[in-house]
Amino acid sequence: MIEASRSASDAWRVVRACGGRVLALVAILVLAGCGDAGEPGAQAPRPQALTVGFIYVGSIHDRGYNQAAHEGALAVRRQVPGTRVLETQHVPESRAAATAMEELIARGATIVFATSFGHLDAALEVAARHPTVTFLHQGGQQTAANLGTYFGSIWDAEYAAGQAAGLSTRSDRLGFVAAYPISQSLLTINAFALGARSVNPAARTRVLFTSSWCSPRKQRDSTRRLLRWGADVVAQHQDCTATVIRTAAAGGARVVGFHHDARSVAPKAWLTGARFRWDALFVDMVRTIRAGRFATSRYAGRLRLGLRDGAVGLSPFGDAATPAIRRTVRQTLTSLRDGTLRPFTGPVRDQAGRVRIRGPQPSVTDLEEIDYLVEGVSGDLR
Repeated sequence: MIEASRSASDAWRVVRACGGRVLALVAILVLAGCGDAGEPGAQAPRPQALTVGFIYVGSIHDRGYNQAAHEGALAVRRQVPGTRVLETQHVPESRAAATAMEELIARGATIVFATSFGHLDAALEVAARHPTVTFLHQGGQQTAANLGTYFGSIWDAEYAAGQAAGLSTRSDRLGFVAAYPISQSLLTINAFALGARSVNPAARTRVLFTSSWCSPRKQRDSTRRLLRWGADVVAQHQDCTATVIRTAAAGGARVVGFHHDARSVAPKAWLTGARFRWDALFVDMVRTIRAGRFATSRYAGRLRLGLRDGAVGLSPFGDAATPAIRRTVRQTLTSLRDGTLRPFTGPVRDQAGRVRIRGPQPSVTDLEEIDYLVEGVSGDLR
């Protein structure tokens, strides 16, 4: 109080010496800013500045996997005040991922999203070196004290998309362009095929693997091979989706997208597609970590979300989806959301006819260890 009184006296002496009303007003404003932040009328403290980093394996404009994650990053920028978002594209699933994360941390990132399946090992390594930084990995199956993983059961939406394909095909031949025969890819292929056969038992699915998340040349070649085989509907599990969509549409086939709403690429050939919606999840993750609640939150472990949570869903229908297809798929989505329908409820047989799932659908943890293709799918896993 003594120091405040002296400041007030000194300020008014300056005002009297200068003889100006303007200076008096300035003195009042200066003194108003010197009050205790806890006093009535004081301004609330601004949120502490926060830097969040994202790494992507491909382009944020790929009409697919990376663009879906990028849109979640944009939601963080818009909805979490005082947040700076850093993004690094085209980060390989190699040692380069660790380097990219270290660079984000050097630029101030205290939260790092590693968004590709193959970024996990690098994320675990960097997390061990930076215990005060929080890491969030997309699709991983391992965690650490400062690293959580998250993903969506997109195979549920893929089952519904498979129904659209099964009802649309005239040749009963469905093509599927996938990247790698890892569990996440096998789940979507199998769900697609099971969905198609649930409405069209004659439907067969042929899958070709490109050994790349985004290689337009390989995607084009694979799609053309499927068209020559007789596929009149083509689906995919690729990060960038436009090439498969354009090539299939140019060959007269209908298309099922993945990861992102890309119907504008070929609206007349578009049926629908399973997609991710990360906005709400990413925003809540960042807010939770900023509040210091990560360790006790659901984000500290292995989190899996589904249709009911809004993390996954279907893209809007395109011109190729008839009213009958739309009605069936919408009814299926309702059953998937309320749990009365579960795509991997047994008996589920593999390519060789062996029963792999006999009873109720396995847990998500068990599903994410699938290493086979289901009956009705042809493809080489080697």
